[in-house]
Formats: sequence, structure tokens, C-alpha cells
Amino acid sequence: MAFQAVLDVAPMSYIRERLGKDLCALLDLIDGGAAGDDRLRAVASVAIDAESLVAEAAEREELFALLPEVKRRELAQRLGSERVDVESLSYLSGLKWSLDQRRELLEFFGFIVDRAPAVPPLFRQDCGPEYALFPHQRTAAARVKELLYDGPRRVVLHLPTGVGKTRTGMNLICDHLRQHEPTLVVWLAHGQELLEQAAAEFERAWGKLGDRPVSVVRMWADAPTGLEGVTDGVVILGLEKAVSAAKSRPEFLRLLAARSSLTVFDEAHQIIAPTFQRVVDALTIRPDASLLGLTATPGRTWADIAQDERLSDFFSRQKVMLKIEGYSNPVTALIEQGYLSRPTMRTVASEAGLRLSAGDQRLLANSFDIPARIIEELARDEQWNLKVVQTIMDLLERKHRRILVFAASVDHCRLIAAVLSAVGLDAEFVTGESSARHRSQVITRFKSAARRPMILVNYGVLTTGFDAPAASAAVIARPTKSLVLYSQMVGRVIRGPKAGGTTTCEIVTVVDPELPGFGDVAEAFINWEDVWETA
Repeated sequence: MAFQAVLDVAPMSYIRERLGKDLCALLDLIDGGAAGDDRLRAVASVAIDAESLVAEAAEREELFALLPEVKRRELAQRLGSERVDVESLSYLSGLKWSLDQRRELLEFFGFIVDRAPAVPPLFRQDCGPEYALFPHQRTAAARVKELLYDGPRRVVLHLPTGVGKTRTGMNLICDHLRQHEPTLVVWLAHGQELLEQAAAEFERAWGKLGDRPVSVVRMWADAPTGLEGVTDGVVILGLEKAVSAAKSRPEFLRLLAARSSLTVFDEAHQIIAPTFQRVVDALTIRPDASLLGLTATPGRTWADIAQDERLSDFFSRQKVMLKIEGYSNPVTALIEQGYLSRPTMRTVASEAGLRLSAGDQRLLANSFDIPARIIEELARDEQWNLKVVQTIMDLLERKHRRILVFAASVDHCRLIAAVLSAVGLDAEFVTGESSARHRSQVITRFKSAARRPMILVNYGVLTTGFDAPAASAAVIARPTKSLVLYSQMVGRVIRGPKAGGTTTCEIVTVVDPELPGFGDVAEAFINWEDVWETA
């Protein structure tokens, strides 16, 4: 039965209600008065959306009521009713009205329905893993495994910040646990943020890659150093806790070493500190024990090659660095391929606020890093602080929504955040003195997708283990001679779009002309290659 034929017998109230007041008023205006019924019925078949009437239960009920009983019975039989004596309206109302049945109804009213062709069975489709590695990470992990279980059984995995060294490390740990059952893996790190990040990341990784229930033991701060019943899984061990146990409870490290076959040292450039080295030596005393170091900066210093040689020797000079075909420096490739953000790096100089004596200049020249007394003096300098604030304001004008500031000291951190807050900006600060709850709340807000720009000023807590992909700008207001520290600060904002970060980022270093510093770390990744045999 044609849809127009249905509308021809429908009451005018039904027609006007579905045409709507606006369309009826327009037809009235065109006709120079009230549009006639014939005009409205003629327009109705075009203006009324039959598909929407068919799709809604209440509309279908009214539409069926307009049909003669003979047509309702015909429709019911077309839709599957085998009884000729069934009450057709009840039957039609009782149907669930699947997509195919609604198409049948449209065809009954004379509409041509394009039915989708039958979907052929899928003989091939992609199936993505839930804890995947990028190709360059898989290549590096494969080379690590070749060295981890042969020869000296120790190796450093050298990946740039933002390229997923933790994720790659967790894949290696999960693989180790699957191959060695039961066994323990010990993860060593410094600082609560890094330790909790490692524990949470292992839980996420093992949930996707694991093959059995294992223990995840968080062992830092005030947590006990008990190993009763812990024979299979991961022990996330704080370095301070490990050093303390080495002095007061050496039997704890001996027991842990007896049960573990792999030790992972995060931020491996720290490992040759004597207290840390003793812990690692105790944990890797078994002949089948392996040691994996993770770092973005495989050196202790920038200029003291003897220190870097010691670090390289500790790992038997075995290091796996990213290698990407066609590129001499993998960082360049990772930027071009979108894994790292494309950085714009520049320096701005304040007016010289420091007047260093000859003695200070000699002290500065002979120190590993800039002495704290000189840093404190700089942090009180008005011209320096003015330049830091101006730099932040400039980045806000350039539409950066998340700006990370590395301050020179705790007091400097508070000062900068207070000045920014005083001018109505959303600025927070965190330091090593901040409570864990405060740090967590502030960092969660900074990582959020809120549109209002936010500045997070920090000192001493966000140089490692901090991941805020939305941060697109960093202000380095912490003078340093340490390429390691500088690289870590810069690395907080260079996560690229393929890793959930930004396409570009901006890094501004505020310098005092009297102090040494870095303005560009483009070659930092390969700075230490002369003391390693890269695999």
C-alpha cells in the first residue's frame, strides 16, 4: 500500500502534526491564507519522514491504525504471521521490529530500500596486542635479551626520555618471569614517584602478558622488608630501603638474592655510587643472575670521563642503544616519525645579577655542579626572577596550556608560583617537602584536559618518573653543569603524538651570564658513546 494512499485517508490533524507548525505556516503564507487540505496532503508524502515513523514504536502504532484491516492482515502475513484469524493490530504491535522488519515495512509502503549486501566471512583481520611495543623498542629488547643471558649477563638499555624505557623494561621482565618459574625480579629505583610508577606499570603489563598469578611487593618508605611466602614475582625496592637493609639486615639481601634471577636498576647512571653498588653486588652474587640498567643518560657527568668509564665498566661496557635504519642519531628519526615531539630550544638571559669573586669562579670551575650557595644567591636576584616570570608569560601568550617550570631551589619554587598566582594565573608548586597527597592532587590536575592554562613549578621531584604528555613547554630556571640533570628536565616535555604527547614543544632555558649552562642538548643522546661498546 503506497505511503501516499495512507496519507490520503489520514485525518488532517495527523497530517498537520507531522508537518509541524513552521511548515504549515509557510504553506499558509504561500497560499495567501490557510493552505487547503489537498495542498497539505500533496506536500506530506515528501515532507514527512517515513523512516522516522517506522523507527518509533508510538508512531508505528498510529500508522497501523490508519491501515484497512485487510492491509494490516497482509502486512502481518508478510512479516511471518501464519494464522489468518489472528488480530493483525495486536500481532504487529507485539513484534520487536528488528532492522530487517522495519525495512520490510518501508517496502510495504512502496519505498525502495537499499539492502546492504551480505558481509562475507573474514578470512583475515588485524589483531592488536594490548601492551604493544613500537618496532624500535622491539628491536632494542631483542638485543638486550641476547646480552642478558650470556657472558657477563649485564647490559644497559639506553633509550631517550619519552621513548618508553619503562614499558620496554616491563616487557623484558614479563618475558623473564614466563621463562623462569618461580623466580623474583628486583626493581631498584630512587624516589616514591618512580617506585609507584614501576609497580603500577608492572601490574598493567603482567595483566596483559602474564601467564600465572605472581606477587607484586612494594618495598619502600615505611614498608616492612619481609619476604615470607614471596618466591615468584616482582619486588619494587627503594634504594634507600635497600641501603639501610644492607647495613642493618644483610641477611635480607642474601635471601632476596637467593630467590631472584634478574635485577633492574632504573636511572642506571646512579649505580656506581658506592652504597648503591654494594646493594647491586649483593643481589647479583648468583652466577645465573642478570643485571639490566635503564637510562636515558648513560653517563655520570658531562666532562669527567673517568666517572663515565667506571659506569661503563660496571656493565661490562655492554649497552643497547636505539638503532634506526637510515639515521646516525635515532633521536632525529623518532622526532620525524612522531614518537618524540619536535623541540624548539632557546635561551634567554637576565641582566647579570651575580658578581662572582675570584674564589667563587675557582670553586665553580672545580665543582661537579654549581654550588648550592651560588644557586641560592641567584634565586633571590630580582632581575633573574623577573626574566623567569616574563618567560612564562610569553609562553602563555604563545598558547601553551601546560607549562612545567624547573626552579632553582625550594624557596625559588614557592616564589615563582606565588608571583604567578598573584597576577591571576593557575600556578602550583611541588617540592621534595610537599606531602604525597598534595603532590598527587597537583600532578593529577596538571595532567587533566582542563582548558584553563596551568603552570606547575617544581624543585627536585619531577626530573624523573614524571609523565605529563599534555605539557608542551618547559622553563629551565635551574642552572646546572650536569648534562644528565639538564637532559632529564628537557625530557619531561618531548613526548610525541604517537606516544600521546604533542607534535611540537618549546624549551626555554633562563641563564645568568655569570654561570655556565646548556642551551641545546641535540647531541646529548650520543654524548657518552666513546666509553661504551654499543650493541
